[in-house]
Amino acid sequence: MLIKQADDKTKRLQLLESLQASPLLDVRQKSWLKDEYWSVKQGIDGERDAAFHIDSVMRDGQNTAVLHDLRFVVDGDVAQIDHLVMNRLMDFILVETKCYAGHVDINEVGEFTVRYGSGKQFGVPSPLAQSERHARVLSKLLDKLGITGRLGSQPKFHHLVMFHPKAIIMRPDAKKLDTSNVIKADQFAQWRGRWVEDASALTVLAGAINMRGRDTVKEWAEMLVRQHRPADLLTLPDFMKPREMPVGAARSARSEQASAPAAATTTEAPSEKRLICARCGCKISFPEGKFCWNNPQRFGGTQYCREHQAAFK
Repeated sequence: MLIKQADDKTKRLQLLESLQASPLLDVRQKSWLKDEYWSVKQGIDGERDAAFHIDSVMRDGQNTAVLHDLRFVVDGDVAQIDHLVMNRLMDFILVETKCYAGHVDINEVGEFTVRYGSGKQFGVPSPLAQSERHARVLSKLLDKLGITGRLGSQPKFHHLVMFHPKAIIMRPDAKKLDTSNVIKADQFAQWRGRWVEDASALTVLAGAINMRGRDTVKEWAEMLVRQHRPADLLTLPDFMKPREMPVGAARSARSEQASAPAAATTTEAPSEKRLICARCGCKISFPEGKFCWNNPQRFGGTQYCREHQAAFK
């Protein structure tokens, strides 16, 4: 049963896209905005594709609960889980999605490297290690919520990494490192079939003793949804804060505004739609003004420069 779908992150994309048009950006800011935009977009696309393959297999099942895009904060620790599948036997499958479509090389010590046809290659953090960190946070949360097996058994965590269907995965010798839990997104159904088949009779028996009812699993999943703490889509790093305009330039801008012919003001847009910061009187770019107008609850329908936008949290 599908309990939670992914959050809508289009506001994040719109913010990153609109800021790229600002003339006030330096080289570092322009580079970060470009990289962040494509990172967010690829992440959204990858999670959507993975959710499709997971849902096609499990969304109609009555013994499992499927949750997409979860963010938990427990005792200051944060876990961002792309997909979570939980069942009546206290199995929790944490799924990490990575939208790399190039060559993914995994060495025998579990290090991941991505290569593309252009010859560009770069190391990436281990998604398996990342998932294990998330499991530790999730474990603490389950304990706080009192989610346990019928006889007090602890949850069993399983980790799965799903890459883009067009990725080419190069694996080490299975005897040195088992990477069977690293797959392409379109292989989820086969992976789940093998996972079910590999469960030993003793494991199934132990799980059956602690098996919970379907309604309980649904209740647990809904409890986890209530613990979801989505990240602020409008948050930017400190170095993205706008540079302060020199005092002389600010005064000049205000002077120009004050000395403008009265007749000109009659042909301009109403004051709340002018490209002038309502706080310092400086000229602002159209994307800065548009961002304020598109967020009336935050800025009251008035426009501000990026420096003074930061004052509105």
